[in-house]
Amino acid sequence: QVQLVESGGGSVQAGGSLRLSCAASGYDYSIYYIYYMGWFRQAPGKEREGVAAIRTGAGSTYYADSVKGRFTISQDNAKNTLYLQMNSLKPEDTAMYYCAATPYTSIETMKPHEYRYWGQGTQVTVSS
Repeated sequence: QVQLVESGGGSVQAGGSLRLSCAASGYDYSIYYIYYMGWFRQAPGKEREGVAAIRTGAGSTYYADSVKGRFTISQDNAKNTLYLQMNSLKPEDTAMYYCAATPYTSIETMKPHEYRYWGQGTQVTVSS
């Protein structure tokens, strides 16, 4: 069973930076089983939305328009860890951030329903 544990959330002022981590266990990160991993977020009263995703084998990355140029998704296969570097944070980035993984090979990368495994989330709060 794949387990995902996020960390790194916190409170920052607008313009600041945070790096989220997602430690994965229960599978070998370097093999084919998990094809995509992603970061999603959900603010109170809003639907969960995709932020960034990565094709674990090829390393291809995908971003929501709202975070392009500010956020960077990356992976460390040796540590079985996914990262999200968030720079130039804005108050509208405030949300619970979730790590997700999927064994499916052809997906809409920003769609939550494409992902099978989820972490418990880490809160990010950006003040103005």
